[in-house]
Amino acid sequence: MTRLLRALFVLLIVKPISLIVLGINIRNRERLPLKGPAILVANHNSHLDTFVLVSLFPLSRLHHIRPVAAADYFCRGPVMTWISKNIFGVIPIARKKETRLEGSEAEDPMQPVYDALQRGSIVIFYPEGTRGEPERLAKFKSGIAYLSKKFPEVPIVPCFLHGLGKALPKGEAILVPFFCDIFVGEPIRWNGEKERFMNSLESSFNELTSQLKLPAWD
Repeated sequence: MTRLLRALFVLLIVKPISLIVLGINIRNRERLPLKGPAILVANHNSHLDTFVLVSLFPLSRLHHIRPVAAADYFCRGPVMTWISKNIFGVIPIARKKETRLEGSEAEDPMQPVYDALQRGSIVIFYPEGTRGEPERLAKFKSGIAYLSKKFPEVPIVPCFLHGLGKALPKGEAILVPFFCDIFVGEPIRWNGEKERFMNSLESSFNELTSQLKLPAWD
């Protein structure tokens, strides 16, 4: 039942918004992973980011797509928690000790992500950690390096999103129609050292931003 509800939500709400209201233009779609385990790494400027990324996948793969999100934001009360997990497919991560789910105080807060990858999911991960200013790329945190080191054979697929931060910026509630571009990069894997891996990931995003005809960051 939850798979059906999620499919209907994406089909009737998410895809029409992405394709009609936002006019998403995706480059190198063929690089998107259709089978897991895999990690889709994207910059993060808007709540639309996750919905748009999910809309890029076939409905038949939808139950394998698991966005990582902050538990303190998406798990406010039992109703919101159920919707986030079952309709949005969110993997809630506690950013603060006081927001960790009951019984998880001694666990690695990333354990739910490990579990999802071990089940063959395609995980959506934002290495900036939180939404930033529209069209400004913040410094990546090292959590993605730790995750890649733990799963060295899992491909990391960079995905640069442009325009969503203007369509629905952080702190705004009204969606503004705005043409948006998505650039999918070549997958990378753990290369044995954290700094080298982070440099490789940042280089991938720099290459993707250079494909945009307009200035990527003002």
